[in-house]
Amino acid sequence: MSNRLSKIYTRTGDDGSTGLGDGSRTGKDSMRVAAFGTVDEANSAIGVLLAVPNLAEDIRLLLTRIQHQLFDLGGELCIPGHATMTDADIAALEQQLDHYNETLPPLKDFILPAGGEAAARCHRARTVVRRAERETVALSRQEAVRPQALQYLNRLSDLLFVLARVLARADGQGEVLWQPALRKS
Repeated sequence: MSNRLSKIYTRTGDDGSTGLGDGSRTGKDSMRVAAFGTVDEANSAIGVLLAVPNLAEDIRLLLTRIQHQLFDLGGELCIPGHATMTDADIAALEQQLDHYNETLPPLKDFILPAGGEAAARCHRARTVVRRAERETVALSRQEAVRPQALQYLNRLSDLLFVLARVLARADGQGEVLWQPALRKS
């Protein structure tokens, strides 16, 4: 990185605008800012998951790699026309999905976002990634967004769902099944 921040506040955003990676400015409420901002939020949610003690090392390494990829994706969304996400990134997520899903029994019921601290944090990260995906889709309806960005977010939310199932089982809590009758109790 050749451009380092020596001062955190610049006052340039006091008018409700923010700088994009290409030097242009846009409103802080633009769809582009919402998309890369929510990708940043998803990255933070994964950081909160990584703070869980005794997380399996393979999952810790996977999530750390994903954090770096999310940072790259945020850059792609922040710089119109920039490309960082590749088909290989998506294929790697699919490979991890298959790897972790093969140990799980098929789902016959809906599960609630629970199952222990790590699983609940993973479900939280999954829902933030889903929101990032929705906001990136909304952006793509108005501006060019590479399909790899959308595919990456879609696969990542699926992977986080599978990892939440794995973490619920590893924690000994197990998955919490949705029971429609309990809503009336």
